[in-house]
Amino acid sequence: MCEPKIPRRRLLVAGAAVGVGAAAAAVGIPLLRGEDDPATVTLPDAEPLRIDHVTVIDPLDGSRQEDISVVVNGGRVTAVGRNVPASQTASTVDGSGRFVVPGYVNMHTHVLQADQPEARLAALLAEGVTGMRQMAGSEQLLRYRAQGRLPLTEYAPALLAMPGDLLLPFRAGSAEEAREEVRRQRDQGADFIKTVLFDREVFLAAVDEARAVGLPTAGHLPAQITPEEAAAAGFGCLEHFGTGTPVWISCSTEGDALLGRDDTSLPVPNWVLGLPFVEKIVMGQMRKRLVNPAAFDDPETVALLRQAIDTFDETRAAALAATWVGSGTWQVPTLVRLRTQFLADDPQYRQDPAHRLMTPDESEDWRDVLGTFTALPAEMKETYRLAYATTLRLTKICHDAGVRMMTGTDSSGATPGQTMRLEFQEMAAAGLSALDILRAATTAPAEFLGRTSQAGRVAPGMEADFLLLGADPLRDVANLSDVTAVVRAGHHLTREQITTRINTKLAENGS
Repeated sequence: MCEPKIPRRRLLVAGAAVGVGAAAAAVGIPLLRGEDDPATVTLPDAEPLRIDHVTVIDPLDGSRQEDISVVVNGGRVTAVGRNVPASQTASTVDGSGRFVVPGYVNMHTHVLQADQPEARLAALLAEGVTGMRQMAGSEQLLRYRAQGRLPLTEYAPALLAMPGDLLLPFRAGSAEEAREEVRRQRDQGADFIKTVLFDREVFLAAVDEARAVGLPTAGHLPAQITPEEAAAAGFGCLEHFGTGTPVWISCSTEGDALLGRDDTSLPVPNWVLGLPFVEKIVMGQMRKRLVNPAAFDDPETVALLRQAIDTFDETRAAALAATWVGSGTWQVPTLVRLRTQFLADDPQYRQDPAHRLMTPDESEDWRDVLGTFTALPAEMKETYRLAYATTLRLTKICHDAGVRMMTGTDSSGATPGQTMRLEFQEMAAAGLSALDILRAATTAPAEFLGRTSQAGRVAPGMEADFLLLGADPLRDVANLSDVTAVVRAGHHLTREQITTRINTKLAENGS
């Protein structure tokens, strides 16, 4: 087999998903609202609520309690059982035929980077998402959160975690600068450190400093770092299986020969990257590339990917999975992000309901990038199709080995093909059961975020964030998306109420 020569490239151009929201955060334009800070948002208190005659599913063990009453007061579940005493003050809902499960957590979203994100937040809620991890932050967003200025009403998921600015070479061009940036974000109130692209030494310094100050790390791996090295360093959570080729090289029978061939080191001095105008120029040029990096990859990069995919070995993949189990490294595969990259020309994406949530500029960029992808040589698109099929294989291998996985979409809330419903569908296609997927959306995020005493089950003392489903979620994965009502912070919201909220906000925004 011929060995492809991989050229040195500028940042953020290689191989797989960088994150659909990365460009916006990198140039410092999250939550655009003009020159004035947004007003303070207060989550209103919910009235006492009682829901009768439901079947409550416990994701921990898959058990069910039938003909149950769930009582909510003060934003928390106060009782779950039969023959619960009636209350004169509680609103009562007949839940006959409904199934109650904890609300879902989207562990990889970029929705708060959107200008006027209220409609998109409500659209997440309509999917059953009652909690989210925002995967790109900024000093501004962290300040808004501290001041209660984010639009987090009862029609929005709870914000459970957010980083500061993405750790890019613009902000951390050396190991010491990376350590300083980690400490700065700790002081700003970041919940974790998000890494995107670094040279080897800078990445390892950032991970080490984050551990020292007590912050988890999540994100992508540089091409010079193997997944095994990242696990040994204490890297906490890989997104999209790490992005790019490192994981595929580790799973290849020719891994030793391929290692180091995907050279993404930066061909300019680090001091150039620190100039104040460089970040805006580079990220502005990358806007369309970030819609789908696969549409812009060079043939040599794709040839390396093909060589790694053609030599994919399940034994090596299982060994890598065992490494992740041993190190406690979590995974958020974001299969829908990878599928919309590698299979971008799937006709279903042209009819996706998310189009109505997109701005005119987003729609134009999406169509332009789709045209670029469609025009790629057939052999490149075939490699991408094989890469996605292999991604599903790796997902199942990891699950069977006991790797902890969580659900996420990598969407700004208005991205065709990147919904929780479709993420559930792709996880099922990989071979996970409906119960496995329910856990990945509920109990697993609760464990990862240290919230098992507050979330992940519907039980007394838990936060009142749960769903009413119209069909048995353990019988068919499609039923996980049959959301008839959402209880968010104790507020009972029907599907019709949430739809009205979405339409109202779109109208206010002129969409």
